[in-house]
Amino acid sequence: MELMTFDDVITHLHKKKRTYSLLMGNGFSMAYDSEIFSYNALYRFLTNKDDKVINSLFEVIKTRNFELVMQQLDTTLSLLDAFGSDSELKEKITLAGQNLKRGLMESIHQLHPEHVYKIPEEKAIACADFLSQFLNSKGHVFSTNYDLLLYWVLMKQKIKHACDGFGRELENPEAVAQGNEPEFSELVWGPNAETQNIHYLHGALHIFDAGVNVEKVQYDSKEYLIDKIKRRLDSGKYPLFVTAGNGDEKLANIRHNRYLSHCFDQLSNLNGSLVTFGFNFGEYDDHIIDALNKAVRVQSKGFDKLWSIYIGVYSESDAQHIHSIRSKFHAKVQVFDAKTVNVWGD
Repeated sequence: MELMTFDDVITHLHKKKRTYSLLMGNGFSMAYDSEIFSYNALYRFLTNKDDKVINSLFEVIKTRNFELVMQQLDTTLSLLDAFGSDSELKEKITLAGQNLKRGLMESIHQLHPEHVYKIPEEKAIACADFLSQFLNSKGHVFSTNYDLLLYWVLMKQKIKHACDGFGRELENPEAVAQGNEPEFSELVWGPNAETQNIHYLHGALHIFDAGVNVEKVQYDSKEYLIDKIKRRLDSGKYPLFVTAGNGDEKLANIRHNRYLSHCFDQLSNLNGSLVTFGFNFGEYDDHIIDALNKAVRVQSKGFDKLWSIYIGVYSESDAQHIHSIRSKFHAKVQVFDAKTVNVWGD
């Protein structure tokens, strides 16, 4: 079957004069370096650690998908509750889940490029050009990735029109009114939420829930971003990070955080068209499909709805998978050859 190319998709959307947004999954990061950003790389790192419980979990469940392991642990806890099992066993399982999450955080940190300047200039420029196509059409960029690649490119290339919703709030307005120097907060989410068009749907390494506020860790000349994140990890603080198993569990986690909920609502209110890259709409992604179906609503305005979804596929089996779930989507679905997307200039 002959597939559309990425250029075919963009040319078609230009002719339609339609806003188009981007949804990226782990394929975006794997296109940069598949050895670093694949589940298998994380698995190899994690199972090399001296944690017999975590190692045995992967062996028993026979998967390298962290989300599936978390789902199995949650299911086991529910069964133990139903059968009135002793608290000691439940505590062990709860601890195993906590250790798995911690190991996932640590493995991402260890396998991550050290800092933004490790990304070659030509790759950063190519990625910025790729992202700018969507932002210049007044579209949004959504990512389900936890890593820092997207944030680094946005920061390094200073991409026009990009806004992640974070900003600093004036903390002493009364003192400033009296002529004193202004004092500003940490980078918190909210001041620029109305113009936000960069969305981390499942959280990310640089975003932390600080209780009252959702904060963003920012690079400065004194300390690399990854070192700042590590310092928080070492102090027992963990990034805003949706690691739960199935779509319902992910959505429950999302709805319990105002930043994530806002990002999800933006996905549910898309208009124009959506292009996906490196996102395979797997069995744990029904919450994403549900959000897109909410965007397919009848409005009196011309383009105030999601009309079509263009899904990038890498193989015939990928295309067959999308064909098998096509009925789940309320918008028109087409597939294109993801290998024709030149994200990193390779």
